[in-house]
Amino acid sequence: MSGTSEGPAPATERDRPIVTESEISTSPRTEAPSPPPPSTSTSPPPSASYRSVFTAAPLAMAVVDREGMVTGANAALATLLGHDQETLTGAVAADLVDLASDARTWHAYRELLRGRRARLRCTRRLKHPEGHALWVRVTVSPLPADDGGVLLSVADISDRRELRAELRHARMHDPVTRLPNRALFFERLTAALDAESYEESGTGRIGLCYLDLDGFKAVNDTLGHRVGDRLLAAVAERLTRCAEAAGRTRTGTPLVARLGGDEFALLVEDSTGTEQLADLAESLLDTIQAPFDLSGRRLSVSASIGVVERHAAGTTPTALMQAADTTLYWAKADGKSRWTLFDPERNASRVTRQALASTLRPAIDRGEFALEYQPLVGMEDDRVHGVEALVRWHHPRFGTLTPNRFISLAEEDGSIVPLGRWVLRTACRQARDWQVAHPDEPPIFVSVNVAVRQVWDSDLVADVAATLEETGLAPRLLQLELTESAVMGSSGRPIQALKALSDMGVRIAIDDFGTGYSNLAYLSRLPVSVLKLDGSFVRGFQYEERAAAPPNPADEVIVEAMVQLAHRLGLTVTAECVETSAQATRLRRIGCDTGQGWLYSRPVSPDRISELLGTPGVQAGVGKP
Repeated sequence: MSGTSEGPAPATERDRPIVTESEISTSPRTEAPSPPPPSTSTSPPPSASYRSVFTAAPLAMAVVDREGMVTGANAALATLLGHDQETLTGAVAADLVDLASDARTWHAYRELLRGRRARLRCTRRLKHPEGHALWVRVTVSPLPADDGGVLLSVADISDRRELRAELRHARMHDPVTRLPNRALFFERLTAALDAESYEESGTGRIGLCYLDLDGFKAVNDTLGHRVGDRLLAAVAERLTRCAEAAGRTRTGTPLVARLGGDEFALLVEDSTGTEQLADLAESLLDTIQAPFDLSGRRLSVSASIGVVERHAAGTTPTALMQAADTTLYWAKADGKSRWTLFDPERNASRVTRQALASTLRPAIDRGEFALEYQPLVGMEDDRVHGVEALVRWHHPRFGTLTPNRFISLAEEDGSIVPLGRWVLRTACRQARDWQVAHPDEPPIFVSVNVAVRQVWDSDLVADVAATLEETGLAPRLLQLELTESAVMGSSGRPIQALKALSDMGVRIAIDDFGTGYSNLAYLSRLPVSVLKLDGSFVRGFQYEERAAAPPNPADEVIVEAMVQLAHRLGLTVTAECVETSAQATRLRRIGCDTGQGWLYSRPVSPDRISELLGTPGVQAGVGKP
């Protein structure tokens, strides 16, 4: 609608009505409106009515022309802003309500003055002449074209803002310790990692101490949650004092937050390096370890702390917290009551371990595993008597992996059972192929490692019997290796399985003998035919001048005693990790039966083993005693 109305036409710009009749809300009526009164009526003209509404309205308002100057303001606006009403006319509207403080709002306001925008609404924090802060909601709307300009309205929202701030504080703070909670901590962390917050100033680095109380659950369980909450509040107070002390010597005070339970975090923005975080962690440990006096009850606790310090660029809140959580786990695993710095290499190993664990079972079906074989050579004739099958994982991402990288994972998740079956079948089939390919040579045996979980989680006896029948390999040409710790002290099903296999003709070997239980009395009752001496004993047989350390005579005495004991029990002995001719000479002299190690060969492919079969002197230069 146009800004004109019935009655006398306005004569000047100042007499023009501020709002149109269509913009004034009226109560709904059930009857048709009465015709307008004749012009001779004593009622004021509509423009005068609108002017009186504008003047008496409790909402603070002003009319602003297209140049941004105030052409009229009501008393409510003057009262709200603390100015005289007369001084408002002619003032720059944007200055009164701070519309030019940010580029986006200023641009929108200018567009509205040019008639290219329908409305603008924003919130501003103003400083009242009396000194207090004033929060206002500013709305700018265009007036009808005939009137020109815009209508500026300002609403006081200070009370609403204060209530919102109180609610936010309650929502963002922990009720027990009064510290910032997880939500506020992540809000601050996200802001600190925003590029705009560190690119223009600061060090561009960020640090985090992630703290967990050791044994706090015991306090809750024995003394109750009330005492536990009081302890948490006392810890929070000490952490806050510690952060404040650190802030006095640095550019800023670390943010202390309770993330939940007995977990706390100290966020260091613009950190100066790992030394700063290490100093902070040390002070945190010291302040926590001092006894707490809770209403006459004396409690002592300690803490474990994970420390992360890095460039802010390129990291995210999730990545930083994952690193802190991992490092805290390391601190606890290393003995608690300590702080541990994040180690990228150690973390990469952990991540690799997780990646391997998730792909191990499918890798068996995809055929990513292969076997290599290391010769077991007779000490007297230097011929290959057997081979040990060693599994390799040709991982598409991590390359070729040796057993120490994945066997423990396979034992943990049970995939050692299908993997073990595959190794057994493949090794037995290969041993039979060698036998067929070299009919004129004495057949060699193949030694396969067996995990104790294979005995518990599968029918190992049935698996071996089925494999031997399928491949045609004689039982005496299969040797199963179990570690000493897995065999010694076992009873029930494992021993029954070993006895059944031994009765079948399969050879049973104890691997790494001498490092585990070494229960010699129990050894005589086991169905064992071979002892494999751990390489730590053989490494002491260094009699060459270039040896890094002098030989230990006790090693030779111990090995000689074990060899003699084994022979008296009817067992043969294999020495592992034979690397030099001198070691082989000494082992031969004390009666060791076979040797295994790099002196003879590294683990190699089946074709290379075929080349060694029937060849005397697998290694050169082994002198006779």
